Amino acid sequence: MDTIQRGASLVSYIIIGVFSLLLARLFYLQVLNFQELGSISSTNSIRRIWIQAPRGRMIDRNGLIVVDNQPLYSVKVIPEEFQKSKTASLAKLMNMPVSELAEKIRKGDRFNRFSATTVTKNLNPVLIARLSENLWQLPGVLIEADNKRKYTDSLYGSHLFGYLRLIPKEQLEKLSEEGYSQEDKIGFSGLEKNYEERLKGQKGARFEMVNPLGKLVGKYDDGKSDIQAIRGDDLYLCIDAGLQQLAEELMRNTGKSGAVVALDPSTGGILALVSTPDYDLDTFNGSTDPDGWRNIITNPQKPLFNRTVQAVYPPGSIYKMVLAMAALEEGKVNPDAKFLDRGSFAFGKRKFRNHGGHALGSIDMKKAIIQSSNVYFFNLMLKTGFENWTKYGQMLGFGEETGIDLPGERSGILPSVEYFDRRYGRDKWTKGYLISLAIGQGELGTTPVQLAAYTAAIANNGTWYQPHLVKGYRDTATGRYVPIPHKKRSLPLSRKNLDYIREAMRGVVLQGTGTQANLPDIAVSGKTGTAQNPHGRDHAWFIAFAPSDNPKIAITVLVENSGFGGSISAPIARELIRYYVKDDKKQLPSSIRKAPKQRGPAARQPDSLSAATKTPPAENITSPAPELPEEKVHGEPGPEETNSEE
Repeated sequence: MDTIQRGASLVSYIIIGVFSLLLARLFYLQVLNFQELGSISSTNSIRRIWIQAPRGRMIDRNGLIVVDNQPLYSVKVIPEEFQKSKTASLAKLMNMPVSELAEKIRKGDRFNRFSATTVTKNLNPVLIARLSENLWQLPGVLIEADNKRKYTDSLYGSHLFGYLRLIPKEQLEKLSEEGYSQEDKIGFSGLEKNYEERLKGQKGARFEMVNPLGKLVGKYDDGKSDIQAIRGDDLYLCIDAGLQQLAEELMRNTGKSGAVVALDPSTGGILALVSTPDYDLDTFNGSTDPDGWRNIITNPQKPLFNRTVQAVYPPGSIYKMVLAMAALEEGKVNPDAKFLDRGSFAFGKRKFRNHGGHALGSIDMKKAIIQSSNVYFFNLMLKTGFENWTKYGQMLGFGEETGIDLPGERSGILPSVEYFDRRYGRDKWTKGYLISLAIGQGELGTTPVQLAAYTAAIANNGTWYQPHLVKGYRDTATGRYVPIPHKKRSLPLSRKNLDYIREAMRGVVLQGTGTQANLPDIAVSGKTGTAQNPHGRDHAWFIAFAPSDNPKIAITVLVENSGFGGSISAPIARELIRYYVKDDKKQLPSSIRKAPKQRGPAARQPDSLSAATKTPPAENITSPAPELPEEKVHGEPGPEETNSEE
């Protein structure tokens, strides 16, 4: 009996002990740990993690990937699941100030507490390993693989490709309706901006089971409900990466601001587009370097400003062919008509002079173009008339946007009777205003891309093509290559007059002001120009096309504050033509090959632009792209556009 009682007492003690432990645990959960667990559900829940889509790639005309993607590992926090008491521990693991981490989590909480917000990027392998070992005790913390842009090492392409950045707060509300979140980057300049809809792709999603403490239990539905991210569409560019690299280096070597636009005169496809100063796109890639960004936006030369489409300059003497064409087409003069050039031209109480005041004697139109006589064109303007000058300027694409596929293009300024009436009042301006316009000065303003299209139209016998960087894209959803149509229009200009203008431009390079563009085995045609600058030294222009009888390339070069175009801009055009037309293997000049790609502001280089010694081809411009569309190298002409008014 005593044995039975002792056994019953022992069982009672055990039961009481177990219940005491349960009560103690319940007291801890409900009282001591109430603040931590009070808001957590008692059952497992499903967590959705957005998967960023890789952006579409950019591929040059030869099949080289010039803009790609590479993994970017980030730490993200889901505010709803993260325990604030763990903030210090997480900050210590990441070597980040606690206050900085807490602020980032607060921002994410304010936007959407159920979505993951990035707290640091560009994780190195050591940090990834350290965090991975501790994730089990950090609910709501994730290590995610996103993407960042990968650029070829050989070129910058700053104003061409453009950069990405996080969506500004003022745009986020609107863009959130289109599926964007605060974690997303969008194209903010260049092709990245212009083709954002094509490049961005479609987000995916991963669904996970988490317990009431926010710890991962496993995949939801064995991953069958996950949504795969779809990469953006690849863009196929007209750009030649080697020519782009060479143009960047040649412009950087001048130590000056300026622009280069080279295009295929048979299509309008842009072969190279450079604006200097440029900047390193990696400054905006991954985690933005505050010092690098500050240096860019405070640089007085404005590296973010795209001079190829946004800067408006007087074209100077390269615009003389517009007046010459107007005079010939309207029958105001014949090509052999001569004017006496005494070195100056008197109009009213003023005298207008040739550059240097040189007297060229009795000259015809061809010699006036070759020697760049101002006096001849002052006379020609008065004989041709302002209305005709404006008419042919419009015909050749001035005073309006070209429609190039880059953001921020400006239309320039093409004065007309109506323009001066609005600006100065009817009968308040005189023919004196026209004298400067005759030689491309005064209130005439053009962009480098407009002048490149104009040069191409002269080169190809009178067809104006819309300049464009992208010839088509590959639709990721269907795998189909889709060409993009571009405008063109046939200009009502006689072949005879165009031939005459081209002969004069050939003479400029052979014996006139553009001899520094001459090549012994390639016929180059061109024209020099000087844009007057009231704030300092004049700007140097040069336009060219080659070969003269079957043009493959048309070029516009502008170097700011450099004086005469024949001395600095013409040699740049010469080297670009040499590379693109002559060199089948596309070998760069030794002066370019020797110098590594520079980062940050470029210093002036002492290398002569006349260097033409060839070395083995430039290596590793980028890796080859698969599935290059079987299109003609020179692209598609696009739909015909009539010019009814002209």
